[in-house]
Amino acid sequence: MSRWPRREIYDFFAPMADPFYALTFPVEVTRLRAHCRERGLPFYPALVFGVTKAMESVDAFLYKDRGGALVKHERLVPSFTDLDRGGELFRIVTLEAGDDLEDFCRRAKEKSAAQREFITSGPWDEDSLIYFSCLPWFPVSAFKNERDPDPKDSVPRVTWGRWRVEGGRTLLDMSLELNHRLLDGAHAGKFYEALTRWMEGI
Repeated sequence: MSRWPRREIYDFFAPMADPFYALTFPVEVTRLRAHCRERGLPFYPALVFGVTKAMESVDAFLYKDRGGALVKHERLVPSFTDLDRGGELFRIVTLEAGDDLEDFCRRAKEKSAAQREFITSGPWDEDSLIYFSCLPWFPVSAFKNERDPDPKDSVPRVTWGRWRVEGGRTLLDMSLELNHRLLDGAHAGKFYEALTRWMEGI
C-alpha cells in the first residue's frame, strides 16, 4: 500500500462513510447485437462477458481493499441476475468468465437453467466479483443498487436497461457504481474504451 501511486487519493476517501459514486453513459452495442444474431448467442450474457473482460484489462479494477490492505486479483468473476422464463422471480448466477465468448454464453445458459437456489457460492473470493443487473423493460438513465454500509466494498455494480435504436445505431445506457477509494473517473474511461474495442473486435 505504501508504494501504491494512488495512496494519497485512497487516504482522502478512506474516512468517508460513503465513498461510492455512480456514472451512467451510452454504449453502442450495434456490432455486439449483430454478432449475437449471426452466432445465435444470447445478448445479455454476451455483454456480461464483454464487460468482465474489459474490466480485467484495466489494471485498477483488479485491486481490492481489504480493510486497508491492498490485494490484486488476476481475474474477475461475473455474478448476474437472471429472470425465470415466463415468471417474475430471479436468481443470481455466478460463474467464471473464461476466455471464450461462445463458451461463456453456453455455460451461463446451462448454469442458470440448472440452478434452483436463489444464489450459490463458489471457489472465488467475494471481492473478485462483478455484480450485474439488467432491466430490459425500459431504458435506464440512472441507477443505485442496494448495499450494506461497508466503505471498503470493492465490488463494481454494473446495470443497464432496454436498448434503443437511433440513426441505425443500437445504444443502451450503462450504469457503473464504483468505490472512489480504488477507482477514479480515468479508470472508468479506460473501461469504456476497452469495452468499445472489445465489441469492435468481435
